[in-house]
Amino acid sequence: MSHIAMATGFLLILIGFYGALTQRNLMRMIVAFTVADSGVNLVIVSIGYMRGRTAPILDSTLSAVDAAARIIDPVPQALVLTAIVIGVGVTALMLAYVYRLYEKNRTLDIAHYTELKW
Repeated sequence: MSHIAMATGFLLILIGFYGALTQRNLMRMIVAFTVADSGVNLVIVSIGYMRGRTAPILDSTLSAVDAAARIIDPVPQALVLTAIVIGVGVTALMLAYVYRLYEKNRTLDIAHYTELKW
């Protein structure tokens, strides 16, 4: 099952990078980056998955001696949760920049933004 999730994550990363590199519309580029970000999160979660293990909650059903052999490491899930929050912030910032660019130039085509070309 984790191989399917990992393959799907890599496929999402490739689709996102392909979309970001081939699209000229800024909104479509933002969506492509978001798809790639979701793929990265899926890959990290699938790497942290271990078959037959439980959530890292220590209570009366799981003794501290058996905990190391029976629980999943919570670090990948914490990293993905942090990455999701950062991804939402970066996406909001990109959308704000695109909105300001559209207000100034009245186009979303990246070819029309030549002010910073060498």
